[in-house]
Amino acid sequence: MTTLNLDTALHGSALRRATQRHAWLLLSPMVPALLLVLVTFVIPIGWLFGLSLFDAQGQLTVENYTRLLQPIYVLAFTQTFKVSLIVTVACVLIGYPYAYFMVHGPRRLAGLAMALLLVSLWTSLLVRTYAWLVLLQRRGVVNDLLMSLGIVDAPLALVHNLTGTVIGMTHIMLPYMILPLFAAMKSINPIYLQAASTFGASPSRAFRDVFLPLSLPGLAAGATLVFVLSLGFYVTPALLGGGKVQMLSMRIESDVSMYANWGAASSLGVVLLVATLLILFIVKKIAGLGRRSE
Repeated sequence: MTTLNLDTALHGSALRRATQRHAWLLLSPMVPALLLVLVTFVIPIGWLFGLSLFDAQGQLTVENYTRLLQPIYVLAFTQTFKVSLIVTVACVLIGYPYAYFMVHGPRRLAGLAMALLLVSLWTSLLVRTYAWLVLLQRRGVVNDLLMSLGIVDAPLALVHNLTGTVIGMTHIMLPYMILPLFAAMKSINPIYLQAASTFGASPSRAFRDVFLPLSLPGLAAGATLVFVLSLGFYVTPALLGGGKVQMLSMRIESDVSMYANWGAASSLGVVLLVATLLILFIVKKIAGLGRRSE
């Protein structure tokens, strides 16, 4: 009996060691990627958080965080989230019908729409921003066209303000909304819509009750991606906002370049990172509730 128990224990120990070796073999290809994440993400974020806890004299302090309650920083936070929300809504309103056309439109026109989208995505952000600066200025193409058509009598203020910033950011962010939507819509089996039509649903009702709910995961993914990326925008608001639109990224740049205050800039970066993670957590929870309710 003792020999049997000993054999069983040895067999169990050998099985555990074999399982552990197998697990390590499966994880070994991930080691380079994990090291890359550690070097390029975890360590810099930790260093950033450490800088935010010290003042210019190297003394431990929370002043870098308490100063964020000052009106200039509150305004930057407010404008950052306001602009990001407006851009996200604009991308949803433009991107959803665009993605729908790419899926259900004529093949040639849908291919052209995809080509235009990819060309926009592959063009430099700085080039696209300067292009909008040329188009939207007081004597730009847009104002000249509106005045020649008699729609307006004087040039509109379309640049160096919130309007120009939103237009430029929406154009840049559109591919990040459309591509997840396109992938989600493309995966919807047409037989579902045919079944709805068979049971007497009109095309509008089939879209509302069948197609739209099935495309919501792509919509949520695109909206989250656009909103999070918009929070950290710098070039487009700086050029098209003309200094009138203060984003958090611009406050970070000024704290470093003008005041050499790395602690204040680091605290802004940490707060922005925490806000981004909180948004992602909320979206994940909402998506999880949606899946459980299905």
